[in-house]
Amino acid sequence: MDGRRVLGRFWSGWRRGLGVRPVPEDAGFGTEARHQRQPRGSCQRSGPLGDQPFAGLLPKNLSREELVDALRAAVVDRKGPLVTLNKPQGLPVTGKPGELTLFSVLPELSQSLGLREQELQVVRASGKESSGLVLLSSCPQTASRLQKYFTHARRAQRPTATYCAVTDGIPAASEGKIQAALKLEHIDGVNLTVPVKAPSRKDILEGVKKTLSHFRVVATGSGCALVQLQPLTAAHCLSWLSCCPVFSSQLQVHMVLQLCPVLGDHMYSARVGTVLGQRFLLPAENNKPQRQVLDEALLRRLHLTPSQAAQLPLHLHLHRLLLPGTRARDTPVELLAPLPPYFSRTLQCLGLRLQ
Repeated sequence: MDGRRVLGRFWSGWRRGLGVRPVPEDAGFGTEARHQRQPRGSCQRSGPLGDQPFAGLLPKNLSREELVDALRAAVVDRKGPLVTLNKPQGLPVTGKPGELTLFSVLPELSQSLGLREQELQVVRASGKESSGLVLLSSCPQTASRLQKYFTHARRAQRPTATYCAVTDGIPAASEGKIQAALKLEHIDGVNLTVPVKAPSRKDILEGVKKTLSHFRVVATGSGCALVQLQPLTAAHCLSWLSCCPVFSSQLQVHMVLQLCPVLGDHMYSARVGTVLGQRFLLPAENNKPQRQVLDEALLRRLHLTPSQAAQLPLHLHLHRLLLPGTRARDTPVELLAPLPPYFSRTLQCLGLRLQ
């Protein structure tokens, strides 16, 4: 079968539903959550999966050409020098030399989109394990202007990115901020993000970062929650990371600290233990990454077998991004990316709605 026809089946649900609209400058987190509707064309009928993979995931072992075709099919908006993609879960933005990543195929993608000598560069991107918005620019001046906007917003702790997540468990508070000092630690050959209690000045100098996220519970059902997350601290090392969380897994770890791991989190969910129905945190240093274990009632609700649940993708989606208007006093522009089909199916199974 032709590779493009195969990719078309995976990507047909990703090309519709992205909204671009101005928003009031004082539009807050709760305002956006109350008034936003689920994008048209993104819902998938719930039911047993059988042997079918989760709809909307990137096929494995793609060739370089197939990845370019997939990314071209994932383009959901083009305005001037800006190109917006709806990135699938599992695609890394950068990686080791020779690894197939978004960054590695930008020259071919630029040519495929007819940009010729104007090569695209990454302005904003969701991490490898999350899905959602990727903002590219073929104009260095436009990219620089956007980076300054994101940097200024970060320093003012004004959120520009909103993620949607489905959590296993319901946060105790319906809305609030999560603060935690985090560090990267190499444990059994894996780089993991671990919390640090009461970090000292020495800890800060050695790489411990204070992180902050805002969360709001949008809907609950079947012991799960649809949560909107906004990282209020951002990375400094790479320009395109200027509005990303400090650590790529910051939001996952923050939800674990709320005893509500993100659905499909096979890296950090094992840090939450349960005894007699009560959840508690386990020491991060003593818990190796392992497949997330869901209780039988939730598996039935999701129409999943335990083996299928072991392959459940991370339900963390960069759904909304604010961009500056043309002039300094213009109303910010809002980009909205539709949810992946597997994410929408999960919401249906759990009876959760974005609105």
